Amino acid sequence: MSSPGATANPLNALAPRRKTKKKHFVQQKVEVFRGCDPVLSVLMWGVNHSINDLSHVPAPVMLLPDDFKASTKIKVSNHLFNKEKLPGQFKFKDYCPQVFRNLREHFGIEDQDYQVSLARSPPLKYEEGQGTKLLLTSYDHTLVIKEISSEEVEGMHNILSEYHQHIVTCHGSTLLPQFLAMYRVSVESEDTYLLVMRNMFSHRLHVHRKYDLKGSLVSRGASFKEKFLVRMRIMEYSLLLGIHDVERAEREEEEEEMESSYEEEEEDENSLAPAPRPTSPEGIGGYMNSFKPMGPGEFDPYVDVYAIQSAVGAPQGEVYFMGLIDVLTQYDTKKKAAHAAKAVKHGAGAEISTVHPEQYAKRFREFTTKIFA
Repeated sequence: MSSPGATANPLNALAPRRKTKKKHFVQQKVEVFRGCDPVLSVLMWGVNHSINDLSHVPAPVMLLPDDFKASTKIKVSNHLFNKEKLPGQFKFKDYCPQVFRNLREHFGIEDQDYQVSLARSPPLKYEEGQGTKLLLTSYDHTLVIKEISSEEVEGMHNILSEYHQHIVTCHGSTLLPQFLAMYRVSVESEDTYLLVMRNMFSHRLHVHRKYDLKGSLVSRGASFKEKFLVRMRIMEYSLLLGIHDVERAEREEEEEEMESSYEEEEEDENSLAPAPRPTSPEGIGGYMNSFKPMGPGEFDPYVDVYAIQSAVGAPQGEVYFMGLIDVLTQYDTKKKAAHAAKAVKHGAGAEISTVHPEQYAKRFREFTTKIFA
């Protein structure tokens, strides 16, 4: 198991230093994509290329401090090949590839399955996506791809070493987001920063109710405390809660079966030899077909890691999905200024979000304790 990169070790002085790799490709020889949006096309191409590159590099015995600053950059001039699916020129940057590979390993995600989820079919628009920034899910709904700002990229670099140490210590079991990769896609001189995470909601169970519980009562919802977040001066995080109603899902399944049966009867009446029905598509990492069918309320704990079954004998059968989100906002000079402005507008005692991390964490813990009591 790899040690965190921030830990001093005498072996570090003996180990070879890995420098940032910068590659230039004049022409691509293998067609690998199906995306129509240029940014998504480059993302799919980049993920495919990056994972293939990593597969030829042995994982280091331990991560070094330089691994938490490293990146690989690829610049492609693509004028003669696959122009209908890729832009004429583009760049792709993979941040801290060895660190994120190690994190995926601790989260139990094979690189090949990760690659299939992101590069086999184009990502889909996430149903909760709003505003101008991208919020996507992989075609198999196991991963979320979120567009972030350059400031959030810096924030990730600031916490990555301690985040990695925390994940190693807790053996990948955490309510924090499972960060799996971070990329920069450059098309037509515009940079798009993308963060890939495990989807906190189920890849197959419908989430009937969703709540975003924040640490603020002014134009927000409500609040939990992790010493890790306080120490890193993190604030404005939320507890994301989704609820799958088992009885409701059973009714919905019965209605779908009745509707499907009715459609089959109509097909039989209108044709002498009905066409064979297609087989189900591949699921997560191409191995979903090997699983036995699961009914309402059933889930695979190795995939839906944020899922919690309601207690035996509970008045209502439910599955809960819980995790912390938005953990990249740090209490810096801008946040201090925002706190001062909001305090003037709402009053010094108002429950606003731009407060000191310790105060935010205390409020968050008190609120979640109250709602789950």
